[in-house]
Amino acid sequence: MNLNTPAPNLGSVISVRGSVVDVYFETNLPAIHHLLEADQGRIIIEVLTQSDEHRVRGIALTPTQGLARGAMVEARGFPLRAPVGKAILSRIFDVFGHTIDREAKIAAEDMQWRSVHQPPPALTQRSTQAEIFETGIKIIDVLLPLERGGKAGLFGGAGVGKTVLLTEMIHNMIGHHAGVSIFCGIGERSREGEELYHDMKTAGVLPTMVMLFGQMNEPPGARFRVAHAALTMAEYFRDDEHRDVLLLVDNIFRFIQAGSEISALMGKMPSRLGYQATMGTELSELQERIATTKNAAITSIQAVYVPADDFTDPAAVHTFSHLSASIVLSRKRASEGLYPAIDPLQSSSKMATPGIVGERHYALAQETRRTLARYAELKDIIAMLGLEQLSADDRKLVARARRLERFFTQPFFTTEKFSDIKGKLVTLADALDGCERILNNEFNQYPESALYMIGSIDEVKQKDAAPPLSDYRKPAADAS
Repeated sequence: MNLNTPAPNLGSVISVRGSVVDVYFETNLPAIHHLLEADQGRIIIEVLTQSDEHRVRGIALTPTQGLARGAMVEARGFPLRAPVGKAILSRIFDVFGHTIDREAKIAAEDMQWRSVHQPPPALTQRSTQAEIFETGIKIIDVLLPLERGGKAGLFGGAGVGKTVLLTEMIHNMIGHHAGVSIFCGIGERSREGEELYHDMKTAGVLPTMVMLFGQMNEPPGARFRVAHAALTMAEYFRDDEHRDVLLLVDNIFRFIQAGSEISALMGKMPSRLGYQATMGTELSELQERIATTKNAAITSIQAVYVPADDFTDPAAVHTFSHLSASIVLSRKRASEGLYPAIDPLQSSSKMATPGIVGERHYALAQETRRTLARYAELKDIIAMLGLEQLSADDRKLVARARRLERFFTQPFFTTEKFSDIKGKLVTLADALDGCERILNNEFNQYPESALYMIGSIDEVKQKDAAPPLSDYRKPAADAS
């Protein structure tokens, strides 16, 4: 026997109520957030409160079937940890850092383990300069510029191209920013996770991304902590590798929901509409770690579910306070074959100000919005009376708006196998140039279909004799 090995710190279970477990320790009470292990490691419990000098109360991160009063529990002496290192790229993990992709096990010397409870970067380490995160997607870069190191919310139902848009951003992150992408599935269905994994593999973006899942059937403790584990991995690439990170979270509402379940299980008094009183603090602890430092940045795109479409719901209100951009996907635009199906009038960005994007970009974005908004107002008149009943100026505006809508469509690299249209990554300068020339009526002599599914505006002349829009709709719709 090795005499230098410390004796295990053992306790016994005194009550089990679902995922909540009370444990008695004679001495050496475990610290808050430290892990407890029972049933030979099959059951993992995280300490949340110290009831008195002998008792702790924790939340199980695994199912508690088979756990009974009197069962022996060992304190691990450390909190939940996540694996970090270059070897974690292209792999899928659960909340405990175990690979779940049925591939070869990662060698212990190729990775390190770090606590998922990390403080946000100090103010002295943060970058004070507001920078634009270019995605290579025209409609986002022109009308809804994302912030490098910021948080963007993505609103969209099933079948409108949300996953395609996320996949394309991952692809462009690799090619344009030479960065790393991390996908965090909170409360994901196992079917969705498997489909996403195969989509990423087929698109060729898997070698520079990491995926984590806290699946829907897992206890709330696991679903709550998987977001912290993903951020720990992202912080490694930002702070140690000095690489930009794109963090995709689906869905941030399920993170809040898991926290609400834990709070209720722990017997805490609920706050407004049944949410936990600590919701704002829990969300801020997560969101404040997503930041730009002097070396690199973590930029986050988060899918947001709004309960019953009520934007005054506390979960939505607290989430919006952290977002710098909101991207709304429209089912109507998707049905018209206008992909990406982003609604430019419902979407917004705090970065779209003259001081950040520049006077020219701001003026072009505002004029584009005005044109599209006026066209939306005229649609009812056109439907009832016809285009011929509009004034000459309004007819010209409609022509500009329809050409802008089609110019904002874009072939994606991740949908080439569906549409047979080569993907295009468009620079911000080319996107702004295209909008300016369309607003100046430069392409009125070309059919609208010539502006559909192109990259830069100079490709219009190559598509002058292109098939009508309807010929493109079917493959594009299949891609979603």
